Parts: sequence; structure tokens; C-alpha cells
Amino acid sequence: MKPRITVLTLAVSDLARSVAFYRDGLGLPTDGIIGQEFDHGAVAFFDLAGGMKLALWAQVDLAHDTGLPATPISTTALSVAQNVLTKAEVDAVLAEAEAAGAGIIRRPSDTFYGGYAGYFTDPDGHLWEICWNPEMLPEA
Repeated sequence: MKPRITVLTLAVSDLARSVAFYRDGLGLPTDGIIGQEFDHGAVAFFDLAGGMKLALWAQVDLAHDTGLPATPISTTALSVAQNVLTKAEVDAVLAEAEAAGAGIIRRPSDTFYGGYAGYFTDPDGHLWEICWNPEMLPEA
């Protein structure tokens, strides 16, 4: 397999609420919910760096599409990380997420690898790490 992952899909319990959180609360760009004319097709895509997309899809629709049963979302099963340019940006992003209604899991602090990081959860409990890793700085 070639590492060409271009879409990360998060299953959500309330698509409209989650779109509002990511669009209005975190400021991620999106055209909103599309595909509503199809049974189990409503989805929202958000543009991320490097051409990657974040997709939000109702968990019942993802379960329908895969044939798997919908199970409770496990906060510790997956972490999405955003690496930022400075320690101050870690603090700013966590504050923005908290103002948008995120649950703050761990306030930012120094890490064992010489960086700085904190965690929040979105309305469905998906875990996000906001970190500054001096060895893996993103493009400005």
C-alpha cells in the first residue's frame, strides 16, 4: 500500500452540531453538509493542509455503509494531532477549542520529547492533540 491517505472520516452522532463545532467554533473551511439527497449520504468535508480532507459522517450512516454495528465512540481509540509552529499557538488553539465547546482533557504542558502539547475532545468525544514538536514543525 502506498501512503496516500487523503481523507480522515470521523463518525458523529449529530452531523449539524459537529459541522457547527468545526466550522464555526474552530474555523475550519467547508462547503457545509452535502449529499443530503441520498439515503445515508449526508457528509461534510473540511479542507486541511496538504490537500487532506476531514470528513464528518453520521455514525449511523457509516455503520449502514460498512454493514458494521454502530458502537459507542471510544475516546482513546484514536487521536488526531495538529502540530503547530509555537508553544503559544498550542495555548491559542486549545483556548479556541474550549470556547467552541470542546472538552479540555489535558491542559498544555511540556512533553517528554521536548515539545509542548494538550488535548481536547469534540462533541462526540473524538480526541485531538494540539502539539508543538520542535523536530516536526509544519510548513508556515
